[in-house]
Amino acid sequence: MEVIGRTGNGNVSSSSSRPSSVKIGALFTYDSVIGRAAGPAIAAAVDDVNSDPSILPGTTLNFVIRDTNCSGFVGTMEALQLMENEVVAAIGPQSSGIAHVISHVVNELNVPLLSFGATDPTLTSLQYPYFLRTTQSDYYQMHAVADLVEYYGWREVIAIFVDDDYGRNGISVLGDALSKKRAKISYKAPFSPGASRSAINSLLVGANLMESRVFVVHVNPDTGLTIFSVAKSLGMTAGSYVWIATDWLPSVLDSTEPVDIDTMNLLQGVVALRHHTPDTDLKKNFISRWKNLKYKENSPSGFNSYALYAYDSVWLVAHALDALLNEGGKFTFSNDPKLHDTNGSMLNLSSLRVFDGGQQFLQTLLRMNFTGLSGEIRFDADKNLVNPAYDVLNIGGTGSRRIGYWSNYSGLSVVAPEILYTKPPNSSSNRHLYSVIWPGEITATPRGWVFPNNGMPLRIAVPNRVSYNEFVAKDKSPPGVKGYCIDVFEAAVNLLPYPVPHNYIMYGNGKRNPIYNDIVQQVALNNFDAAVGDITIVTNRTKLVDFTQPYMESGLVVVAPVQKLKSSPWAFLKPFTIPMWLVTGGFFLFVGAVVWILEHRFNNEFRGPPSQQLVTIFWFSFSTMFFSHSMFACAQFFSAFFV
Repeated sequence: MEVIGRTGNGNVSSSSSRPSSVKIGALFTYDSVIGRAAGPAIAAAVDDVNSDPSILPGTTLNFVIRDTNCSGFVGTMEALQLMENEVVAAIGPQSSGIAHVISHVVNELNVPLLSFGATDPTLTSLQYPYFLRTTQSDYYQMHAVADLVEYYGWREVIAIFVDDDYGRNGISVLGDALSKKRAKISYKAPFSPGASRSAINSLLVGANLMESRVFVVHVNPDTGLTIFSVAKSLGMTAGSYVWIATDWLPSVLDSTEPVDIDTMNLLQGVVALRHHTPDTDLKKNFISRWKNLKYKENSPSGFNSYALYAYDSVWLVAHALDALLNEGGKFTFSNDPKLHDTNGSMLNLSSLRVFDGGQQFLQTLLRMNFTGLSGEIRFDADKNLVNPAYDVLNIGGTGSRRIGYWSNYSGLSVVAPEILYTKPPNSSSNRHLYSVIWPGEITATPRGWVFPNNGMPLRIAVPNRVSYNEFVAKDKSPPGVKGYCIDVFEAAVNLLPYPVPHNYIMYGNGKRNPIYNDIVQQVALNNFDAAVGDITIVTNRTKLVDFTQPYMESGLVVVAPVQKLKSSPWAFLKPFTIPMWLVTGGFFLFVGAVVWILEHRFNNEFRGPPSQQLVTIFWFSFSTMFFSHSMFACAQFFSAFFV
């Protein structure tokens, strides 16, 4: 299908300053949730560009569209046919899987590929230099999901996703994002594109056996509702379950008019993410025009956020073309020597020509900066749109309620991202969401997990005692053991708000009491999950395992005689025995003699009559034991100072 603008001429490669027309291509699936929104939006954008004298003056923008029909093979063939028309840019596709294939084609022909719907994060790799995403990457969406999981305190999720490039790579990013939050994907439930209802039923039955009750659904818009239909039939949309859907679900709901009551009944309590686009006058005017747009005969409604991104993609191309032409750029094509027809082939590869100015045009696209329907159109160093943001929705009744926002700038918040951009980043004062009504009309945040139906019961070691059977003993009736310790353990388990399956395993031969240190060691080695019995809490055991609070006393006491002692003020002299006094006196004389020998010739204090020198020696020796000479020296210093 080819749609022509003001004129029907092809691309002009003459020496004139501006060509009379330039062709761009569009590649998407017509009959799809995203395609029904993108088609009319692209056509409206081309008409608006051609009717605006301030953009591309003297040049008509024509576009050629092709239907990929949700097929990688068909999409590749349509892309090749599209390139035969010598388009300078291709808008689309909506599918990440098809985008991977077509990116190899545009890389060879140097034609920029602007996708408004391919959200696979790996498409921005260096392998695809001519791929340019004009919507938000799932890299940011998965980090938004991880922030939601952290916000509500969950630690494990189950990922349900379509097993293609879009689903696998998105969930891979989710796993990395959750690991940074000390959470994880405990179970992955992939299904093939176009899976039958019975296959999805088996998938959800297996997922329901797991411990986690937090489900993240990352699937295609056209088949995603089947997940919830099957889940409701299995009773998985009742209380205690949590369902988080990525942007595919709001795309389906926004494009459905009137509201389907049966569909909404499947989705009660679901939390979903939707691309956030500011409520500007441009956006409001376009929405008011939507019902009257051309090329909408087969899609009376169909509007969703992808329509805004598709519309802005055309204007991005128009602005870049205008800038390139103002800089004297030319739109010429040349033959690729690597593309030639083989003998007997009907592919006609020689008709594909390389866009000579493709690299220059790509760089022009990357430096564009303008405001579109979806907000600011500007790319960062990784070729992603700046300021990624999402609305956090809670579905209930016959519609959805916005409970907050997420942005890469400030995380979760109830304040719109465009307001937070004017404030310092990571302000914790705004990091909260409004209340959520969860499945089953529950307002309290679900715990998010249960004991798995297919989980292994706890292995509880019980000492096989011979004596003191009142504490614990083997029993012929279920659960196989009895005694006071068992009664306490069972009473504690029954107080828990969830079941704890467990099996008792006797430890010992039943002929002699087992060694309790061995039981503790077996628990530490993970041969048992726990041990129940009259196990005394001692220091060396607490280094290996954790104990509960003691619930009984051992009854052991120590009897020792107590003698009343009389004390006197001179009790401190008792340790000083006669040998110790003699040694202390000897040290007095030794220290004094050494000091006298060293100081006699220079210090006047150690001169004079022998009696005076002897007193000085004894006084200095005594003062060294109590450091009084230091205080004496300090007193002399201050006295000399003030004098």
